[in-house]
Formats: sequence, C-alpha cells, structure tokens
Amino acid sequence: MEHPAAVRPVERAVFDPQKMGKSTLFRSERILVGLNAFEPGQEHALHAHAGMDKVYQVLAGSGLFLLEDREIPMEPGVMLVAPEGVPHGIRNSGPGRLVVLAVLAPSP
Repeated sequence: MEHPAAVRPVERAVFDPQKMGKSTLFRSERILVGLNAFEPGQEHALHAHAGMDKVYQVLAGSGLFLLEDREIPMEPGVMLVAPEGVPHGIRNSGPGRLVVLAVLAPSP
C-alpha cells in the first residue's frame, strides 16, 4: 500500500482459523500500524514488550483485554494503551469476529 492513503482498516483484516490473523497497514522505523483479527474463541496470550508502547483500538466485534490482574470488556470505540513492560493480551469471547487496530512505537 502506498502512503499517504485513506483506508478502511476492517476491510484489510486477515483471518486464520488456526490463530490470530495479522496484517500490516503501515510500517516505518518509528511506528507500526497493524490489525489483529480473531475468530470466535481465539486469543493472543498475555505478553509484554520491552522498549515499545502499544495502543489497541477496537474496530469490530467484542471480547476482553487481558491484563495481569483483570479483564476489561472491549467493543468498537474502546481503546487500551499498554505501556512498555505491561503484560497485555486479547481474547475474542464474543459470538462473532473481532478486529483490533494495533499501533506500536517504536516499530519492532
């Protein structure tokens, strides 16, 4: 994809019946913008990033943000910031597909 460009991120979601689907919308040395796509029941296990912050924005579907000590319901319009070193994950506990925009800085 050539940038600058206006896109509808949900239309670029890639689903995989075996695991979370991932697609990259933009990548530079400073930032990575991608999509995480989940079928019902799929999960991205609790993990943390060294030297990188992550922002999740829910675009479609519902589920749970996973944190070490709690779970936070997610639905379209909800955003979570996971600063460097904070364990986080996602579970699609909803009945349909889940699409989450993920912004990582600096880019991995």
